Amino acid sequence: MKGGVGGDVAAAPAGPPPSPSLEWKFSQVFGERTAGEEVQEVDIISAIEFDKTGDHLATGDRGGRVVLFERTDTKEHVGSRRELERVDYPVSRHPEFRYKTEFQSHEPEFDYLKSLEIEEKINKIRWCQTANGALFLLSTNDKTIKYWKIQEKKVKKISEMNIDPSKAAGNGSVTSSSVCSSPNQCLANGGYGDKSYSSLGNDLSFPPGGIPSLRLPVTSNETSLVARCRRVYAHAHDYHINSISNNSDGETFISADDLRINLWNLEISNQSFNIVDVKPTNMEDLTEVITSAEFHPTHCNMLAYSSSKGSVRLIDLRQSALCDSHSKLFEEQEAPGSRSFFTEIIASISDIKFAKNGRYILSRDYMTLKLWDINMDSGPVSTFQVHEYLRPKLCDLYENDSIFDKFECCLSGDGMRVATGSYSNLFRVFGCPPGSTEAITLEASKNPMRRQVQTPSRPSRSVSSSITRVVRRGADSAGVDANGNSFDFTTKLLHLAWHPTENSIACAAANSLYMYYV
Repeated sequence: MKGGVGGDVAAAPAGPPPSPSLEWKFSQVFGERTAGEEVQEVDIISAIEFDKTGDHLATGDRGGRVVLFERTDTKEHVGSRRELERVDYPVSRHPEFRYKTEFQSHEPEFDYLKSLEIEEKINKIRWCQTANGALFLLSTNDKTIKYWKIQEKKVKKISEMNIDPSKAAGNGSVTSSSVCSSPNQCLANGGYGDKSYSSLGNDLSFPPGGIPSLRLPVTSNETSLVARCRRVYAHAHDYHINSISNNSDGETFISADDLRINLWNLEISNQSFNIVDVKPTNMEDLTEVITSAEFHPTHCNMLAYSSSKGSVRLIDLRQSALCDSHSKLFEEQEAPGSRSFFTEIIASISDIKFAKNGRYILSRDYMTLKLWDINMDSGPVSTFQVHEYLRPKLCDLYENDSIFDKFECCLSGDGMRVATGSYSNLFRVFGCPPGSTEAITLEASKNPMRRQVQTPSRPSRSVSSSITRVVRRGADSAGVDANGNSFDFTTKLLHLAWHPTENSIACAAANSLYMYYV
């Protein structure tokens, strides 16, 4: 049959035809490195987050700084009505951002009770609801969460003087008009003996000949952005904070460390409620830790958290004050005989994200992306192989600690695609619809499609519980990347974010922020 692979896929569920693969284009880069330039540790980006509108983007780095960018293409290209009427075809524009401001969010600290250094690195950033034209966001390092307000303030500044000093000197200077010409007329307190113009009585009198040119400052209103810390949420975590997440109610948020999840009110910084506690009575009995947590996007009573054993738990805050028991458990049973020394390590989930509609949860472990339907806990609906060619090299990755790298994941606003990072500054984009074979490899550079290769093999499917599960792979060549190049474990793309309404991705490669669009 012509067309190859399409003829054998009879088990695919009915649905809309899969959309074609997107052609990604380079948009912008901030902090681009020159050839041979050494990257400073404090400049490496450690967090990326779009706000809900997509008009603002925030990044955090290992130096404790938060940098804000704002979108400009939606503002600058709004022409007059006549100009818009003259254009009878749609103008295709890609998202453009510009630097807005930056501020120092966290400083390095030292816990003297535990003899522990607390580094300033920003672990997570989350945008909060805007109010009165001000931006609000949460940022956290390992121990302390801060609530920031960023607002434009008008400041009056002296821009110039009303008279040029060189011209004022010819017409009579300010100093000459303020000094008495006759010592007989001057009094001790600077008054005048001549009553004709000494006092400001009922009638304002002027000296003979009028007042010389008076030099006065001219002020102008300048707008400056001011970041102010509104709240500090501290001393609530014994272990390193790995997640923060806003609630859809706009009033509360959660913070998670290895063993506990706390619920906070944005307005109360000295008290939080512990809602999940997985710490055993005897720490020797500890078998798994919390790795990521996130609130449901629309249901304020639901949240999900992942564990180092590869499971995702959905909990309902209405069930009990302490949610140690979960409502649903999502985990995939390992195949018989497939267990090895690395099985538990690579099963650990590093990040989870809810889809915008709240129906699906995306999880990222070391080797794969998994898409879960919250109404089906028997297994993932789709599994995407991110870098299967690294499986023979797990021993090397364990030796250099790369196997413990925490890669983030993200979904498109329409839920049709997912993305995550890999090594050699590569990231992968996969199509989610049933029957889609989209699996694109992109490089964080000005030529993102440079390493793109087509994957002719169709997705492999296995039917379980009457649900079609899809596994999509990229290039499976061992020891090389998708283009046959040797692999670089030192350059890794851990952090990326998808624009909430458009097909646009921001990703971090060391200290550089790259942006791509379709």
